[in-house]
Formats: sequence, structure tokens, C-alpha cells
Amino acid sequence: MTEKVTVLFDGRVLLPQTPLDLQPNTRYLVSIEPEAADEAPIVGDAWDVLEQLTGTLIMPADWASEHDHYLYGMQKTTNTLI
Repeated sequence: MTEKVTVLFDGRVLLPQTPLDLQPNTRYLVSIEPEAADEAPIVGDAWDVLEQLTGTLIMPADWASEHDHYLYGMQKTTNTLI
């Protein structure tokens, strides 16, 4: 079993950020690598999360008007080329 887990080092011990399904008093081999900056968890209240996610999607200019085409593969309803 190989599992990736994000941990926080408090200066003394490693604290997993999610619950682990591990057997107590069992030795495990752990690999340590720093978390990449772009993989940092989003923190804050709902407005902070929304602000951090703003502008992260790259979609065609006609995404809103042609959502059925992009989501379900239906024929485009307009004849505009983008």
C-alpha cells in the first residue's frame, strides 16, 4: 500500500492533515519532500476561497451561451467562430 499524505511539521513531530488508516506500533517507511507552492491548501472563509479560485478556469469566450455544446457535445446554436 502506497499513500500520499500531507503533513505539517510543528518543529518536533509530523502531524497528518487527514486521518490515517494505519496500525499502531507498526513501523512505516516515510519519504519526505516539501509541498509545492501551487499545491498549498486553500485556507480562509468562503469568500477567501472564492477569491483564490477566481480566474483559474480557462474557457472559450462562448462558454456561457454554448454550455450544452461543451458539456454534452450538442450542436452549437450560434454560427460564430472563435
